[in-house]
Amino acid sequence: MSVMVARKKVVRKWEKLPGRNTFCCDGRIMMARQKGIFYLTLFLILGTCALFFAFECRYLAVQLSPAIPVFAAVLFLFAMATLLRTSFSDPGVIPRALPDEAAFIEMEIEATNGTVPQGQRPPPRIKNFQINNQIVKLKYCYTCKIFRPPRASHCSICDNCVERFDHHCPWVGNCVGKRNYRYFYLFILSLSLLTIYIFTFNIVYVALKSLKIGFLNTLKETPGTYPSMSLTVLTVLEVLICFFTLWSVVGLTGFHTFLVALNQTTNEDIKGSWTGKNRVQNPYSHGNIVKNCCEVLCGPLPPSVLDRRGILQQEESTAQEGSCPRGPGTQEPPGMQGPGQAQEGHSVLSPQVPALSVGDTKMPEEKQRTPGELPVPSLDAGRAEH
Repeated sequence: MSVMVARKKVVRKWEKLPGRNTFCCDGRIMMARQKGIFYLTLFLILGTCALFFAFECRYLAVQLSPAIPVFAAVLFLFAMATLLRTSFSDPGVIPRALPDEAAFIEMEIEATNGTVPQGQRPPPRIKNFQINNQIVKLKYCYTCKIFRPPRASHCSICDNCVERFDHHCPWVGNCVGKRNYRYFYLFILSLSLLTIYIFTFNIVYVALKSLKIGFLNTLKETPGTYPSMSLTVLTVLEVLICFFTLWSVVGLTGFHTFLVALNQTTNEDIKGSWTGKNRVQNPYSHGNIVKNCCEVLCGPLPPSVLDRRGILQQEESTAQEGSCPRGPGTQEPPGMQGPGQAQEGHSVLSPQVPALSVGDTKMPEEKQRTPGELPVPSLDAGRAEH
């Protein structure tokens, strides 16, 4: 006997989202698919800080101040927290239009532009929007089937439209947009301070050791736990990493500080949106550095509109075969009973159908007769004989 069992499988919305993203922890973590450089960033930060805490910090804490490793630990934890917050969060992805919405937008565009003759290029799909008494153009995204909001752009790497799109940063493994830009800025700012801090105290460490035992003896000094590698070689390795990181990270921090002061994005700066030939003023700037910094870094953070952990239920039916043991009072199904057995109970799969007696059944073709009346053949029977 086979029984149909219906099972409901819970499917989250992040499993059906388009775009080139990866999700972890049941949709709580959202990143780009290209994460190789992000792992390199983690390796450089963790490796350099581990060497600094393992060797130089112990000596500097005894010779100078115990506050040196404490302040370094605070900078390290803050930099790691902002890095993970930037990498694992939704940058402000705009959902794509549903089929009905896309069809409605297409009808609206056709009604506005009219019929385009064959062979001619259709006009650009642009809407004008006014912000602070200035006209801003809203462009149509052919992938997402929507008119992008102001300052939004489509990321070719993640294949998503991102609100207030700044840039795609492979070092953090994610897009930088409206919902994670402040954490990105705090990350590069804290990383710049941490790099300068480690670079400075590495030089101080070598200088203090050289004053006591001389520079050449410092180069030959080896720690007890690592006899095959000079302690100063590790220090020089840290200095080199910090030196090359210093220029890029500090320069990037200065550039983004300039953008924050103007309330401008990297995408707008590269395209020259507000500094072109027309000399169009930035409608988003308040004309005050303090107000611009407060809006970008301290303004309200909008919630994610993706609803990644929303539930989509899909019903799946599976057939299970098995024999059920029959007890003394268990009735057989109707198909298993003989013609003379009465159906007194209900079967497992089909409801009980009441049986009709022969005396209650009437033939629709025959007409009831009196006892002395002869049967009259019907017209159809006569035709059949002829």
